[in-house]
Amino acid sequence: MPSIDFSPVRAQFPALQMQDAGRQAVFFDGPGGTQVPQRVIDAMTHYLIETNANHGGAFRTSRQSDAILAAAHEAMADLLNAPSAREIAFGPNMTSLTFQFSRAIGRLLEPGDEIIVTRLDHDANRAPWLALAERAVTVHEIDFNAADCTLDLQDLSAHLNSHTRLVAVGYASNAVGTINPIAQIAQMAHAAGAWLWVDAVHYAPHGPIDVQALDCDFLVCSPYKFFGPHSGVVWGRYDLLEALRAYKVRPAGDLPPDKFETGTQSHEAQAGVLAAVDYLADLGRTYGGAYAANFPGFSGRRLQLKQAMAAVRTYERALFEHFVDGLLAIPGLSFYGICDKARFGERTPTAAFRLSNRSPEQVAQALADRGVYVWSGNFYALAVTERLGIEETGGVVRAGLAHYNTLEEVDYCLGCLRELAE
Repeated sequence: MPSIDFSPVRAQFPALQMQDAGRQAVFFDGPGGTQVPQRVIDAMTHYLIETNANHGGAFRTSRQSDAILAAAHEAMADLLNAPSAREIAFGPNMTSLTFQFSRAIGRLLEPGDEIIVTRLDHDANRAPWLALAERAVTVHEIDFNAADCTLDLQDLSAHLNSHTRLVAVGYASNAVGTINPIAQIAQMAHAAGAWLWVDAVHYAPHGPIDVQALDCDFLVCSPYKFFGPHSGVVWGRYDLLEALRAYKVRPAGDLPPDKFETGTQSHEAQAGVLAAVDYLADLGRTYGGAYAANFPGFSGRRLQLKQAMAAVRTYERALFEHFVDGLLAIPGLSFYGICDKARFGERTPTAAFRLSNRSPEQVAQALADRGVYVWSGNFYALAVTERLGIEETGGVVRAGLAHYNTLEEVDYCLGCLRELAE
């Protein structure tokens, strides 16, 4: 059972008080977007009321707005342990940012250059790179092992060569929860002279991220998956950001991050991101003291954020072990991904499964009727469900846990699933 009691934080999330089917709604929909604490709502409201202005003005609201935007960049640099806030660029979402950067990177590529993507990834980390085949770039797809849904690193090694320019890989699979060994993949990519682009959207709410320790070249994430508003963030090594030719309007700045933050950004969203990061830092101060020794050399908010995510990871793992034990005991349930608890360090608390007597859509609807919110389908990880041979029959049911979920919610969901299986 979880050794940390995160239940007091639930009061900070207005949505968690929502009633459905005669009880508090159970939000297991986090992989598609988490709920937000009140402080995020307040920060966005405050921005729109008190500091709503465009960038670069001499007047008070514009100066205050710019200060909030600068603080949001600093907050994301702290969360990712980026060397500089100048390496952080905001955008509307991860997909748009990845397309934007793939076009800029594509300007450097020549016919015969090669890019590697994986079949384990969300299509937002596949389609932008596959599109570069139009420039006569060769794109290789790395397979994964269907038995446990782990990336085939031997296949990756076999495709890396002197022509490889970029490897695009997910930190964790949004469909089946697998965490990829990013630091190892970075070593492999760099040994071949390639850059590494990491999609950390699914991993970000579940564990600490350190771009310096990972030694990746780019990393992209989505604040709405870690208790913030709908937005996207990309980190890149400053020398690479500086060298890339961005697609932008002429008056825009020529240095990062300005040249990548095209047009007018969602300033209120950045205010919300700042509040979300500070919420996580508060978790670190309140619940993460036992983990401080795990992060030597860190201090201030950067340490608090690492402590927070270490505490979250510990809590979620215990809760997820209980959930998976219950799932595997249900007759007719097929589970996808790593199910050996000794290997749960290699996955997030996101369960993908099917019941033999109902389609994934029917299961999701039946759970919704009982006040349990889960997803069904492929979640834009189309290559995963195709590889597993289940795309044409509706994909999987996906239930994801977050630190605001409880043992009681897990047991209620398991009871509903047992009822459906019967």
